Amino acid sequence: MRTALLNYRRVEMGGHGTPRGRRYAARLERIEVNADGRSLVTASGAPFFWLGDTAWELFHRCTLEEAALYLADRQRKGFTVIQAVALAEHDGLHTANRYGQMPLVADDPTRPNELYFQTVDRIIGLAAKKGLYVGLLPTWGDKVTQAWGSGPAVFDATNAAVYGRWLGERYREQTNVLWVLGGDRPAVTPDADYRPIWRALAEGIRQGTAGRGLMTYHPQGGRSSSEWLHAEPWLDVNMMQSGHGRGRDVPVWEWVARDRGLTPTKPVLDGEPCYEDHPVSPWPRWDPANGYFRDYDVRKQVYRSVLAGACGVTYGHHSIWQFYTADRKPITYPDRTWLEALDRPASCQMGYLRRLLLSRPYLSRVPDQDLLASNPGEGERHVRAARDADGSYAFIYLPLPLPVTVNLEQLAGQRLIAWWFDPCSGRPALIGEMPRGGQVTFSPAGDRPDWVLVLDDASRGFPAPGSAV
Repeated sequence: MRTALLNYRRVEMGGHGTPRGRRYAARLERIEVNADGRSLVTASGAPFFWLGDTAWELFHRCTLEEAALYLADRQRKGFTVIQAVALAEHDGLHTANRYGQMPLVADDPTRPNELYFQTVDRIIGLAAKKGLYVGLLPTWGDKVTQAWGSGPAVFDATNAAVYGRWLGERYREQTNVLWVLGGDRPAVTPDADYRPIWRALAEGIRQGTAGRGLMTYHPQGGRSSSEWLHAEPWLDVNMMQSGHGRGRDVPVWEWVARDRGLTPTKPVLDGEPCYEDHPVSPWPRWDPANGYFRDYDVRKQVYRSVLAGACGVTYGHHSIWQFYTADRKPITYPDRTWLEALDRPASCQMGYLRRLLLSRPYLSRVPDQDLLASNPGEGERHVRAARDADGSYAFIYLPLPLPVTVNLEQLAGQRLIAWWFDPCSGRPALIGEMPRGGQVTFSPAGDRPDWVLVLDDASRGFPAPGSAV
C-alpha cells in the first residue's frame, strides 16, 4: 500500500494529556472504491488492502500513552485499519474514559462532550501519524437497537442526523477516517425497522463531510449488511461478521461469493471473523470443552474469505477489543490481559497475508475454484483458490497439509514457477520450475498445519511470495 503524508496541523495539549484540538494530524490519501466495484484504492489509485483490527474500546478505555503503544504495535505488524467506537459498548455512555470524561451530556446525542471528543481527536491523529486509518463507529449498535447490551437506546432519526453532521464536520479534513455504522446489531429486527435512524446518521455524516469518506456497516454475528442495506446509496462496502458463535470453519467464503454476486456491485469484507483467544461458541453458556479459537482458526477464515474475493479482512483479539486488564470486569472469559495479547501469533501472521497479496498484481486478482482439479472439500478441509485475471499467478490456500491437484490450463505462460508460502512464518520455499499444462498434484512437506501454494508465470519475473509491502 502506498500512502502520502500531505501535511500536519498543530494544536496545544490540555490537561491530563488531552488535546485542545488536533495536533500534527498527518493526512493520508483518502480511500475509495475502485472502478471495478470490487476493491479499494487510495485517491491516487494505489491498491488498498483493508487489514483491520478490532480495538472497539480504544477511545473509551485507553490513555493516550496506551493508545500510542497499541497503535505503534499494529503499525509494525502491517495493519492498515483500526476499528474503534466513539460511543462504546458495555456502559459506554455512563462510564467515563480514562480522563474522567463522559461522551454525551445527559445521554443526548445532540450534546457531545467536547473534552471527550478531543481525546478521540488525539487518538485518530496518532493513528494518522503512523499511517493507520480508523474505521470509526459513531456509536455501538445498542444505542440504536437495544436487543441486548447496556444501551441505552438514545438515538432517533432526528438526533442521529444532528450527531452525524457534527461528527462529519469535525472529521471532514481527517482523511484517515473511514465510517463504520452499525455495531453488532441488525438494521431490521422482527419488531422494528431501524434503517431510518441509520440512514439519518449516514446522511448527517455525508452532509458534514461534504460527501467525502468511505462508509460501511458492521452487523451482528452470522449476518451481512447486504441483508438490509445493500441498495442504500450511502453504503459503499458490504461488511459481514462470521463471528464466534457458530463454531469453527464457518463457510464465510460462501457469504463473500453471495455478496459479490449482488447488484449493484460493491466490495465486501468480513469485519469480524473469529477472534484469536476467544471462547468457541460461548453463548448462551460456554462449555470449556469447546476451547478457544487460536491462530490456526483465524488464519483459515481470513485466507479463505480474501481468496474468495473480499477486499480485505479484520483480525481481532478477544482481550484487545475490550482492553482487558486484571482490574476490569472480564467480558466472556478472556484468558490474558491486552498487553499480554499484543504479540499473539495471529496478530503477526496477518501482516504476512498482506505482504503475500501485495507481492503480486493486486487489483486484477479474481477468485477461481476452477483451478482445482481435486475436490475442494468442505468445512475444515475447504481449499480456496484465486488467480490473476490474465493467469499470471495463482494463490491456493490449503487448510490441511493434504495433496491438491491443480488445473494448470487456467494459467498463462509457457513455464511456471511453483512455491510454498508458510502463513505461520511468512517465509516462501521454492518448489521449482515446470512446463504449464495438464493437471499436477502438489503435496506439502513439513509440519505446518496450513499452506499457500503459489504458481507464477515464469516470464513475469515476480519476486518471492510475500516479499513486498
